[in-house]
Amino acid sequence: MEQLLHLILTHPHSIMFMKVVLTSFFWIAGVFGIFNFKTIVQEMIDAKLPRPAMFAVATIQCQLVGSALLITDLWDMAWLGAGALGVFTVLCIPIAHPFWKFEGEKGMYEFQIALEHITVVGGLMIAVAISLIY
Repeated sequence: MEQLLHLILTHPHSIMFMKVVLTSFFWIAGVFGIFNFKTIVQEMIDAKLPRPAMFAVATIQCQLVGSALLITDLWDMAWLGAGALGVFTVLCIPIAHPFWKFEGEKGMYEFQIALEHITVVGGLMIAVAISLIY
């Protein structure tokens, strides 16, 4: 059974599927951003970022290009895609989810989102390690 599981989990199609699942949050958000650009710009305004339209475009590009690089490992650049998504995800914590600024339920909610972001970064790191091996 262990050999069968190893064979399935290390198959290139399985690894690609796992990367698609891992990055689904990013590429779905990127596609949403393309069709709902004003909403993404408003998120940048709400986060008090300068040049919100530029940050909206950069966010969408990071989400889509980073996902594509990680999933396809085009030009052996999975590490760059995962790195871009990881940096983006970590930067979202102080910009969009500063849990330390809130108390009570709101603070706990933002803290949980921050923990989820850290977990996703861990998944991205594992995906890069797997990309280097297989």
